[in-house]
Amino acid sequence: MTGRPLVLKLGGSLAESGHLKNIIRLVERARRRTIIVPGGGPFADSVRALQPQLNLTDAAAHRLALLAMHQMAIVIAGLSERFVTTEYLPELSISRTTGAIPVWLPYALQHHDATLPADWTVTSDALAARLAERLIEADVALVKSCPIAADATLEELAAQGIVDPVFPIVVTRARLAWRVYGAGEEALLADALRVTPTA
Repeated sequence: MTGRPLVLKLGGSLAESGHLKNIIRLVERARRRTIIVPGGGPFADSVRALQPQLNLTDAAAHRLALLAMHQMAIVIAGLSERFVTTEYLPELSISRTTGAIPVWLPYALQHHDATLPADWTVTSDALAARLAERLIEADVALVKSCPIAADATLEELAAQGIVDPVFPIVVTRARLAWRVYGAGEEALLADALRVTPTA
C-alpha cells in the first residue's frame, strides 16, 4: 500500500446507530494505508454523565475520555482480523509492511499534548486531525452517522455540532486535506479507501 495515508475517525455514534459493522466491512478491504481513530461512543457518554456527579475537572474528564477511546479501539479491533491496536507513531507505519490496519490508542501521545485544550471542546474529531498533523503527510476523514451537506465548510460543520470546534483549527493550521462522510456515503468512502468493488 503506497501513497498518502488516511487517518480515518470512526464516530462512536456508528456503534449506537448500528452502522459500525457495515463500515468496518468496508474499511477492512482498504487498499490505501489507513489508520483508524475510534470515537468514544457510549464509553465517553459515561464520562460525560459521571463528571458532574463526581465534580471532576475538565482535565480529568479529558483523560477519561481518551481512555474511553481505548475501549472503543478494542471493540473495533475485535471486529476484523486485519486490525491491530497501536499507540506510538513508529507503530503506525505497520501497514506499510504487513497490510494490517492500525487502530490508534490515543492516551500515550495525547494526555500531555499542550497543543490541544484538555476539555470537551476536543473530541476524537480533533484528535484524528492532530494525529494526521503529527504524521505530516497524511489526510484526515471523519465518518459520521448523520447526513452531511456536500458543500458544508469546516466552520459550518462546527457550528452545527457535526464536528468539534477544535477540528477546523487543527485542519487549518496543519493544512490538512479533509473530508467528513455522512450517512449513505459508503460509496464515496470506498473510493477514498481504494476498495475494490465486489462482484
